[in-house]
Amino acid sequence: MNIDWAALGQVSVVSLVATVAIVGVFTLGIVGTAAKRRPQADGAEGATVTEAPTALARVLASVCFALSAAVVAYGIYLIVA
Repeated sequence: MNIDWAALGQVSVVSLVATVAIVGVFTLGIVGTAAKRRPQADGAEGATVTEAPTALARVLASVCFALSAAVVAYGIYLIVA
């Protein structure tokens, strides 16, 4: 039995890069939908103000989630086909 180590290494590197990229894109989607907290202006101890994400942040988060779903669907398609 002969193992093509170069091909195995390429598959491993591409898999690692793709995994890190898709997790990063999904994380950007989560960050885009998260509420922002900041200290209250009057300086009260422990008081924070929560701001909802902007419309642009929600749209970009939706794009990130759609891209993640597309990559997962393509991976399932490659496995099933």
